[in-house]
Amino acid sequence: MAALDIRDPGTFQGPDSPSDDDLATCVHCGLCLNYCPTFRVTGLETESPRGRVYLMTQWKRGGLPFTEELARHIDLCLGCRTCEAVCPSGVPYGRIIERGRTEVERLRRQPSSHAISNAVMKALLPHPARLRAFGAVTRAAQVTGMTRVVPQGRQLPKLRGAWKSPAGNVAPPIGDRKYRVAFLNGCVMPVMYAESHRASVKLLQLAGCEVWFPPGQTCCGALFAHNGDLDEARRLRDRNAEAFGMESFDYLVVNSAGCGSHLKDFYPNLGPRVRDLTEFLAEVGLPEPQKEVRVRVTYQDACHLVHAQRISKPPRQLIRALPGVEFVEMQHPDLCCGSAGIYNVLEPEMSARILDEKMDDLLSVEPQMVVTANPGCQMQLEAGVRRRGASVQVRHLAELVAAAYE
Repeated sequence: MAALDIRDPGTFQGPDSPSDDDLATCVHCGLCLNYCPTFRVTGLETESPRGRVYLMTQWKRGGLPFTEELARHIDLCLGCRTCEAVCPSGVPYGRIIERGRTEVERLRRQPSSHAISNAVMKALLPHPARLRAFGAVTRAAQVTGMTRVVPQGRQLPKLRGAWKSPAGNVAPPIGDRKYRVAFLNGCVMPVMYAESHRASVKLLQLAGCEVWFPPGQTCCGALFAHNGDLDEARRLRDRNAEAFGMESFDYLVVNSAGCGSHLKDFYPNLGPRVRDLTEFLAEVGLPEPQKEVRVRVTYQDACHLVHAQRISKPPRQLIRALPGVEFVEMQHPDLCCGSAGIYNVLEPEMSARILDEKMDDLLSVEPQMVVTANPGCQMQLEAGVRRRGASVQVRHLAELVAAAYE
């Protein structure tokens, strides 16, 4: 096939295409290779960060035709941003891959799995009432065993009652008020991991925070941006900017690593005030724990916490401060588990191969519990534990810490 002319709309010249400046920062040194989950599994240059940057550069210059075969290498990227953390040249790979994926979706002639999933997400994620209804139907399906029919259904956590903001959309501090913080409800967490929200809010109250839940907030847009739909991500950003601008607050606290990373990178007005829950609690402090939590724990770094936000010490400080806890580190706690938003749904085979490596590492330290700080990681690790038949609890870090204050 002849290469497309650079003026042809078939090249990477759309409004959201990766910039020449961003692409040029990669010097193709290869230091990222062994940290990239897909390269570790396949050993293929085209499944590495520098390989994908090269493909996008050639598409943009008109040196390669856009084909579905080559676009497949962009699809297989998890967007975990591990490469960013080890890159000596400061390549903004997260921004590159999101914009590259947006271009791939623009140029495709047929609807892709990404486009179909975006349509489903648009119908659900920005609408809390629809999500709660979906959760209720899913709970009923789990009770009857219907969710076991398809692999995606078997990956879902056992759903319980959905979390709701307290009356008046404010939770008072326990003791003197030190801060007024806004809290991101998010989209899937209130339905899938209500207990994580309850524990997170309790910890903020214990830290002396009045917690405000903006009633007009919606999905932050992270899943859309990761999946190649920057238009929808921007629309949701505008809605949230209005909702969070209704009242004053000191910080916006987020207990989902992917959402926090997106807010810091994508929201110019809110970003400087965004804090991950673990980051905030480690900084402001908690009261002395009320009880021992006797459990052997390991910690899985969420990619968008450790690599995108560069937050590694605060979660471990919170765990080590708990009386009774035996904390053991995996050999590679910061390697991706294969969840990556909805990657485990779109690319189940590659996701499972990456998860297998993670489960070998996790189970080697014989924990009773593994904790993380992102709902996607939590769901993926739960699926891995079930598949291995292991007796390991999987919890959000907030649930472990809150247990010391029951």
